[in-house]
Amino acid sequence: MKESDLKAIRKWRRRGFYSENKLVKLLHENGYKAVRVPVSNPSLNPLPDIIARRESDVYAIEVKNAGYYAYFPKQQVIKLFEFLDQMVPIPEDHKHAVIVAHFGKRWIFREIHWQDWRDNKLPNQERIIKRDRGNFDLETGKKK
Repeated sequence: MKESDLKAIRKWRRRGFYSENKLVKLLHENGYKAVRVPVSNPSLNPLPDIIARRESDVYAIEVKNAGYYAYFPKQQVIKLFEFLDQMVPIPEDHKHAVIVAHFGKRWIFREIHWQDWRDNKLPNQERIIKRDRGNFDLETGKKK
């Protein structure tokens, strides 16, 4: 692999690390307990980028740093549900799979529906565009 390729990969990884840490701080500011999962790399383990809790709700969160759009491959979304399903022994209505796009100062949150995962109706990839609104309210911790 060329040195320029390695530098590009390192820069890309730093951007993701930066967004994950910024989101953990933002979650803390909004009353959540949150931790970054440092081994949430593209492995086969069902681990999210961030695990958060607020009152009786648990959130598995996948984060992307983006310029104008962010793509979340189906397998990454599936891993959020697998983590919640296998590791969090509470009712589904208290477990939330959330994808987050970070566009500089703008954050867009989208909660994915359990029914889509159960019915195997997740698209090949989820996409968030900078002008999207999202469907998740960070202040309330619920879908809008």
